[in-house]
Order: sequence, then C-alpha cells, then structure tokens
Amino acid sequence: MMKKMTMKLSAIALSLTMGLVACSEQTDTVQSSPKKQVVETQAQQMSEAVDRDIQNTAKEVGTKVANWQIAQFGNLSYIPESHREKSENAKFWIQASFYIGLTRWIDETNDKSLTDYVSDVAKKENYELILERPYHADDHAIAQTYLWLAERTGSEDAYLPTKDVFDMILDKPPTVGLSMADTETSTGKYHLEGNCQLRWCWADALFMAPRAWAQMSKVTGDPKYLEYGDKEFWASADYLFSDEYGLFYRDSRYFDTKSDNGEPVFWGRGNGWVFAAIPLIIEELPKDHPSRDKYIELYKKHAEGLMVLQKDDGYWPASLMDADKVKTPEVSGTGFITFGLAWGVNNGILTDERSKKVVEKGWDAITKAVTDDGRVHWVQHVGKSPDPVKESDSQLYGSGAVLLAASEMLNWQQ
Repeated sequence: MMKKMTMKLSAIALSLTMGLVACSEQTDTVQSSPKKQVVETQAQQMSEAVDRDIQNTAKEVGTKVANWQIAQFGNLSYIPESHREKSENAKFWIQASFYIGLTRWIDETNDKSLTDYVSDVAKKENYELILERPYHADDHAIAQTYLWLAERTGSEDAYLPTKDVFDMILDKPPTVGLSMADTETSTGKYHLEGNCQLRWCWADALFMAPRAWAQMSKVTGDPKYLEYGDKEFWASADYLFSDEYGLFYRDSRYFDTKSDNGEPVFWGRGNGWVFAAIPLIIEELPKDHPSRDKYIELYKKHAEGLMVLQKDDGYWPASLMDADKVKTPEVSGTGFITFGLAWGVNNGILTDERSKKVVEKGWDAITKAVTDDGRVHWVQHVGKSPDPVKESDSQLYGSGAVLLAASEMLNWQQ
C-alpha cells in the first residue's frame, strides 16, 4: 500500500515539475517572441531601406545618363575621330546599342518624352537599316528599336524595311563557316573582318541581331524569323562558349590566344554583350518555346563563370582572366554584366546571397563612374579585345549598358 502511495506521489510530483517547466518555457517564449519580432522587423526595415536607396539611385543615375547622352547628339567631339562619324549614324551599332538601353529604360519608367524622342529618331531614319552589308549582325541592332516601336504602336511602317532584309536573308541564307581565321577580309566604310560575318561568328553579334529576329516573329506572328534566329544563335554559342571557363571567346582567333599571364583571352565587353543579350532574347520567346530552358541553362553557366571574376572594386576586368592586363575600371562590360545578373535575381533565377551581393557591388561601381551631369566614364572605345581605358573615355554603348543596369535596379529587392 505504501509502495503504491509513494509511486502515486512521485507521479504527481513529476507531473507538477513538468507543468512548471512547460509554464517556464511558455513564459520564455512569450517573453522572447516580441524581442525576436522586433529584431526581425528592424532587419526587414533595414533591408527595405537599402532597396529603396538603390532604387532611388537607379532612377537618378538612369535619368541623368539618358538626358546627358541625348543632349550630346550633334556634338560628339569627345569621341575619337576614328569612330565619330559612325557614332553619329543612328543606324550604326554604336548608337543603336544606346537605344537598346534607352528603350529598356523607357519600359520601366514610361517616360513619354523619351518615347517621343526615340520615335522621332526612327522616323527620321525611315525605319531603315544600313544596306551595304545586309547580312551583318551589327547592322541589325537598330532593328530592335524599330520593332520595339512596332510592338508599342502597331505600325507596320516601323518594321517593314527590316522585314524585307530578313526575308532576303531567309531566301538566300549564308552558307559560310564560323571560323574567322578561314575567311577573307574586306575593306571599305562598312567592312567585314571576315566572310564568316555573314553569320554570327563573333560574340558581339549575339547582342546585335538574334533578339531582332525574335521580335520580328512576335510582331508578324510568323515563327520563321525566330526559328532562324534561334538556330543561328545556338550555332554561334556552341562554337564560341567555353564550358571549362563559363565564358565566351570573342571569335575563333582567340581560341588559342594567351594573355601576358598565360591565361586565355576572354574580353570583358565581349562577354558582356552576350550575357546582356540572353535575358533580352528570353523575354521575347513564347513561354512554351523549346529552347527556353536551354537559354536559361546557358545563362546560369555564364553567370557562374562571370561572378567569380568580379574585382574587389566591383568592376569586371577588360581581360577577364588577366585583371592586370588593364588595371583601370571598364564600365561597358561591367554595365552589361550587372544588368544580366540583376535580371537573374529579379526573376528568381539567381537566388543565393552571393549573387545579390555581386550585383550590388557591380551597381555601386557603375554609379561611381557616372558624373553628376550624367556622363559615363571608363568606357573602352570600339575594339575587339581588352584595350587600355582612360577615365575620360566615354561612348554611347557605355551609356546604353548603364541604362540597362539601371532599368533592373529600379526593381531591386534583396
């Protein structure tokens, strides 16, 4: 009897003890929960404040850059004479690259005055391409702006001249190979580096042309243009992309070229051209397009190859595998790369904290290269390889790259 009584008392004591412990835990939870919530709220508020600051800076920088660059037309004396005349030609890729950034900026800001400006430029050019070399990707870059206008306005006039050129190419598709070394060069005002440039045999081409072919299918409803652009994009990408490094060679002449440190030569802006192009192309694809996943896979591989090469100051080097080759900042490549990475974060493709920090670091570097009046400094001049850059160097495609980056940072959220 005593044994049963003892066991019963022990059970009661244990029950009371457990109850007290539970009460203590509940009290601790009740007491700590508000503190935890306060800390989480403060962290959230700080994160939102950082996002707002970045967004506000993006609006300020983008607005200044757009206005400054437009104000310079008719007075491009700051551009070396060797490329000034071509820079003054709205149909040529140099100015066309600026409009690609500007129209992206307009998409995010709905700035009517800028829309009217772009429309006036396109009308003045009669929506025409340079016809001296109709196959050349560089001369398809301005078509992206014409087709952007066509989609916004429904105007056939905006795309018919480009359609005529594209239809000619489809009727007589080029049959040359993609090796730059095996082709003959030509001279003239609008020369070819080699006959392979009848196709997209160099990295820059993947920014200039493929998106326009996708846009043409979108505007006309005819899939044949996208089919051609998709096929030619992958022919070039498979040829020029290095799976080992996650980077693009500029063209076949660089497959075996080594920099001063013995590493392969991967041009910063050349890779920036391609990396910025991939998101722009993806956005033009139908949601169920069979190549969509392939573009995203390439995007991820390229993003990884680029992120590891960002310098401590936030810029990407002009020679990606040899940061000592050109030690100064280079903003055109950095702008294109930052845009591409920011797009990946904003669209949920890059979700890790490292990617976000790389973007913010790149954007901070870009803002330091833009003067108070909106001029973009540290832009490598026209070229095809890593070349020296001075602080005063500026070019229209550099402004276009900054506008692309700013357009994504307007929507930035950590």
